[in-house]
Amino acid sequence: MTHSIPPLQASVSPEEWQLRCDLAACYRLVALYGWSDLVFTHISAKLPESVSGPGAHQFLINPYGLMFEEITASSLIKVDMQCNKLHDSPYPVNPAGFVIHSAVHEARPEAQCVLHTHTRAGVAVSAQQCGVLPISQQSTFVLASLAYHDYEGVAFREDEKPRLQADLGAANFLMLRNHGLLTVGNTIADAFLSMYVFEATCKIQIDAQAGGALTHVNPQIVHGVAQAMKVQTGGLGGVFAWPALLRKLQREAPGYDQ
Repeated sequence: MTHSIPPLQASVSPEEWQLRCDLAACYRLVALYGWSDLVFTHISAKLPESVSGPGAHQFLINPYGLMFEEITASSLIKVDMQCNKLHDSPYPVNPAGFVIHSAVHEARPEAQCVLHTHTRAGVAVSAQQCGVLPISQQSTFVLASLAYHDYEGVAFREDEKPRLQADLGAANFLMLRNHGLLTVGNTIADAFLSMYVFEATCKIQIDAQAGGALTHVNPQIVHGVAQAMKVQTGGLGGVFAWPALLRKLQREAPGYDQ
């Protein structure tokens, strides 16, 4: 069915096409790493004003009903802040699913990408009163910029937005209690790398809790971890790993850039 989507590369700007390719790649990578939840959850990317126009707020999001491994650059749908479609597409969008994303984009205008998952490990840790424990190197990166938002039911009500925004603040990792994980990135690559670390943190925690007593990382180490992350990635953040991830996609799940 995805083959019925006409190629869009010739009808959009090079800047928008590149964003479409990166977002489609992110969807495919989420599927490849086993973080998808059938056709549910979303990854949104904000179009820069150089593409959408001054003061405009336009986003790319998945066509609702496609598996993440089916998504292509051309099939992504452009929407406004209310998740209204801004171009023709045979696929629907899910306004209810965009509530969380629009809240984050509104509160964090510098954020290009918001990535949300419902993984087994992520939901498991989100249900624990202790939240993320400082028991692994991965957890220190998360704890350096982590916030929590209490569960209020399926997130489709507009009145939840102010509370979610207040809870998120300036954090780049958000644990949605009893729900899942969310990362905020200045680039799509940043949001993906953050989710990779967040998911690993949760898996390690669940595994470690099945054993004996846990050893906690010294709190002073957590305070200095932001600088350590910059050194680890050469100051590039997610962009450092992104080319290698795209090569992996071309080997294992090609076609996202169509």
